[in-house]
Amino acid sequence: MAQIDLGFFGGLTVAVLGLGKSGLSAARALSSAGAEVWAWDDNKDSRQRAASEGLPIVDLHDCDWSQPVSLILSPGIPHSFPAPHEVVELARHSGCEIISDIELLARAQRGVRFVGITGTNGKSTTTTLIGHILKQAGRPVAVGGNLGVPALELEALTQDGIYVLEMSSYQLEITRSITFDIAVLMNISPDHLDRHGGFDGYVAAKKLIFHRQARPCTAIVGTDDDTCRKIFEDLSEANEQNIVPISGSSAVKDGVYVAGGILIDNSQGDEEQVLDLRDLPNLPGEHNAQNAAAAYAVAVTLGVSRVQIVEGLKTFGGLEHRQEMVAEIDGVRYVNDSKATNADAAARALACYDLIYWIAGGRAKEGGLDGLESFYPRIAEVFLIGEAETAFASVLEGRFPVKRCGTLAKAVSAAAAAAKAAHTQQGSSPVVLLSPACASFDQFPSFEARGTAFKAAVAELHGSQPANDDGAAGQSVGGDAA
Repeated sequence: MAQIDLGFFGGLTVAVLGLGKSGLSAARALSSAGAEVWAWDDNKDSRQRAASEGLPIVDLHDCDWSQPVSLILSPGIPHSFPAPHEVVELARHSGCEIISDIELLARAQRGVRFVGITGTNGKSTTTTLIGHILKQAGRPVAVGGNLGVPALELEALTQDGIYVLEMSSYQLEITRSITFDIAVLMNISPDHLDRHGGFDGYVAAKKLIFHRQARPCTAIVGTDDDTCRKIFEDLSEANEQNIVPISGSSAVKDGVYVAGGILIDNSQGDEEQVLDLRDLPNLPGEHNAQNAAAAYAVAVTLGVSRVQIVEGLKTFGGLEHRQEMVAEIDGVRYVNDSKATNADAAARALACYDLIYWIAGGRAKEGGLDGLESFYPRIAEVFLIGEAETAFASVLEGRFPVKRCGTLAKAVSAAAAAAKAAHTQQGSSPVVLLSPACASFDQFPSFEARGTAFKAAVAELHGSQPANDDGAAGQSVGGDAA
């Protein structure tokens, strides 16, 4: 596999702050290119791991900031709100540019095509689905960004290649060189507001996906929420790029939408039926209807035939940790939706099942469980974990049985027993659903780790290994990033 060439940094000093998956990848790539790397992480274990690979460790809190030309910043580290990291302030005051590893990819791979996908929810599934369709169609494609393979570990593509990148709001703010050939905005709901100084800042970050687009670039915009609908209207009025609206629930003029489960291409104004999505078990629910509409619109824009797109949709295996069917044991289905790190994401899973034994909790986001009330009739019992346990119990108790379990392992055991009893006594089809509506960081390092722990606990129920342990998309570089 051809490696990303960062030779233009050869002989220059580059600082790297944050030595998680993406930071380590950037430090390695820069070092291999002949740059003088100053690597740092405030976590001692992370520094030791990097040092064991031979990467130079330099305390960026106390160094000569006249030397580095760039600071490569991991997306989880704040550069503005709620307060900039001390190292970011030092770099900024010295005039050192602050950029992401995806910015390095953009500078190295000029001339290829870039597809960027962002949104509060659905971006990981949509990114993975687009990549799958393109690969099935024989296109040279690499998929990564805020999920899967770090940007600088992707294959170096030739000029007919396509990078499909999930972009978090954090990454968009520190990635300057990419003008996406196709930019997709799925939806926006309140999330990570502390990192953006409020909702307006969060929206502004998401809109950066369209930065510098002009024809023949294409903007694909979800119209199922008020915020994105307004962005679509603003882009249409500006009339600078090609614009395709998408919807998972209602007809849109000159766009792609789903109605009654049928994917419809109305981009040429003739409402052609493409596929009945209800026949695709790995794309359940209205939210996946929007994901499918977005993926279809991207693929059509790239010249993929309808036959190839339909085949790609039919063969898509789903996304690990997003409504992932783990097992069915004694009449009970176990679904891993650990990627649901906010209430809006959890709503998308709760809408798909009728008798739910719900495992929720973790580190609560702003708004908590607001907006989930309409799904409560579907819930038989809830099992709470983590920091949000007490707060969530105060909201949910009295609506249906609530058990405070503390840990995920205890919640799985309790939910399994209750769901099995319901199936035995009533002949019902219960679902034990991990859809936490919370970040994972109180008990787990990432939503992936939380989902893996859920699958392991389910496997222990009948002494087997969890299904799909390698996963469809690997681990997210940005953790619970938006």
